[in-house]
Amino acid sequence: MKKAKIIFWVSTVFIFLFEGIMPISTLLFAPQYTNAGTKPLGYPDYFAVALIILKFSGALAILLPPVPDRLKEWAYAGLTFNLVFAIISHAVVDGNIGFILLPVGVMAVLALSYFNRNKMQIAKSGRKEDGVVMQGSIA
Repeated sequence: MKKAKIIFWVSTVFIFLFEGIMPISTLLFAPQYTNAGTKPLGYPDYFAVALIILKFSGALAILLPPVPDRLKEWAYAGLTFNLVFAIISHAVVDGNIGFILLPVGVMAVLALSYFNRNKMQIAKSGRKEDGVVMQGSIA
């Protein structure tokens, strides 16, 4: 469980920094670059602002322990959808392999966070991963 906890926190902090802090700091401190990633893909300027706010909210939701589990699940899903559509957008519009692989790498780190969070929850509840209840615990 200690290994899962370390992997979870390292990957989750990375996601928070990359998907939360970097975009929101651009919006707050360098607003002229807010749409630098979305404009070349053909998205309107307001889309970049909405995307930044939602990415920050999702990254914050997965980072903070008191956030309800259902909200965390939605945050993971939202960040995953964002990354999938970033991959599709870059593949269709510019075809630059670097721009395509970056969200793939970030999605791998997001998956590390998600799966290790689940491992920690399973260990905490006293159940095995396959759903079989361990001796002495209540399902």
